[in-house]
Amino acid sequence: MPLSDTTIRTAKPSEKTQKLFDGGGLYLEVAPSGGKWWRLKYRFGGKEKRISLGVYPDVGLKDARERRENARKLLANDIDPGENRKVQKSAKVERAANSFEVIAREWYSKNRESWAVSHADKIIARLENDVFPWLGGKAIAEITAPDVLSVLRRIEGRGTIDTAHRAKSNISQVMRYAIATGKAERDPCPDLRGALPPLRHDNFASITEPAKVAELLRAMDAFSGTFVVKSALLLAPLLFVRPGELRKALWADIDLDKAEWRYFVTKTKTEHSVPLASQAVAILKDLHALTGHAANVFPGRDPQKPMSEAAINAALRRMGYDTKTEITGHGFRAMARTILHEELHQKPEVIEHQLAHKVPDSLGTAYNRTKFLKERKAMMQLWADYLYKLKAGAEVIPLHGSAA
Repeated sequence: MPLSDTTIRTAKPSEKTQKLFDGGGLYLEVAPSGGKWWRLKYRFGGKEKRISLGVYPDVGLKDARERRENARKLLANDIDPGENRKVQKSAKVERAANSFEVIAREWYSKNRESWAVSHADKIIARLENDVFPWLGGKAIAEITAPDVLSVLRRIEGRGTIDTAHRAKSNISQVMRYAIATGKAERDPCPDLRGALPPLRHDNFASITEPAKVAELLRAMDAFSGTFVVKSALLLAPLLFVRPGELRKALWADIDLDKAEWRYFVTKTKTEHSVPLASQAVAILKDLHALTGHAANVFPGRDPQKPMSEAAINAALRRMGYDTKTEITGHGFRAMARTILHEELHQKPEVIEHQLAHKVPDSLGTAYNRTKFLKERKAMMQLWADYLYKLKAGAEVIPLHGSAA
């Protein structure tokens, strides 16, 4: 006779375990302790087996019967319900171990040491606040473009388009890491191209806050790329020339004894002179031992050609910086221009000449390679000393007036 809710509810424990049968192999097991468990008895492969279908009252009579019918459907398809449960449980454990949050934290831990502290803190905060609550528990291999877009739309809804783009970039980085480690097969983020409003940046991304510049410089020191690229990376803030001018530098134009680099600026059609601070000379001397036999200071894979125009930005991205929103190879010029004027109080016309910009008419009609050369030599050494003290964490006191 089938069970009723009343029969189950009023069943009292006895000295021995009781079995109250409902039919179709389903029964309620009442233990002497008073606990009540749903069981299903069935035959598979000629053997009698049984599985648990839950604990009463968490699983009521109706739910227990539904679970029985699901098990019978499996049996009808020649599937052992007990073995199927083990497979499902194993798959659930595997999905939990390969959830987006687990893989994202693994990716983060692998990379955080190569990032500036502030950058690492921003990434994990962005993931924890804007991504994990909605995407963290999903198996990373099952994440789709609509899943990601749903997360981005929440961020976009706050009016923070920049954060939405950065979150998308971080999600894509995690997905690519999952692909590399065999946890996923593809990154759905490229499918979202154009789904977010574009970012608008009028100027090249740059870092001008001294504390953040210090973190960037320390991250550059720890960069583990090729010696050629690292040398270019270290020289970029010291010289703050245009990225194309730096990567195309020729040894024939550099006089290490005179600490000067002269070359032709194709953009302005002028000859330019870059005084080399002692720190820049030291980097170039080390590099000369490796590439001095070649024409290019920074040769690429083909020694007859300079390194790729993407090398500096690629290095910055490898360090964890977003070259669209944080710092780009061209951004070192804005960094120098801002800090030299606001922190080191250098004269604007001297800075502009060192940047190889055409000076306004009130200061002169055009760039002159030798103009302010004495002041520029002093400024370049002052700048290099400032950066190195900043990187070391020493107190940097801006100079004023004639002392500057």
